Amino acid sequence: MTEQSPPEPGPQPTVRDMPEQHCYEISVGDRPAGFVAYVDRPGGEGGGHRRVFTHTEIDPAFEGQGLAGVLVQGALADVRASGRRVVPVCPYVAAYVKRHPDDEDLVDRATPAILASL
Repeated sequence: MTEQSPPEPGPQPTVRDMPEQHCYEISVGDRPAGFVAYVDRPGGEGGGHRRVFTHTEIDPAFEGQGLAGVLVQGALADVRASGRRVVPVCPYVAAYVKRHPDDEDLVDRATPAILASL
């Protein structure tokens, strides 16, 4: 019997804020794999600033690898570290927060004023 080694792990995904483009981008190696778009709005509980997530998109070449979850997890960690609040207008981000109750403390609801400003 021939012994097989496990496959070599590929490049790890990285998430970074790209404020000029108003999005967080996820890359695998040196290839962009997707993004979650946002707009910043003043206000929020405690007088902070809100980061309103509006759209999540993963390149079809990278679908099915769980990258959208990694992307949103990284974006929410950055929002938490910055002291901002999250408004999940994007359906994927809203569903992610519902599945991860540890992040619910970051969430402000989408008010009519926020929705009208998008």
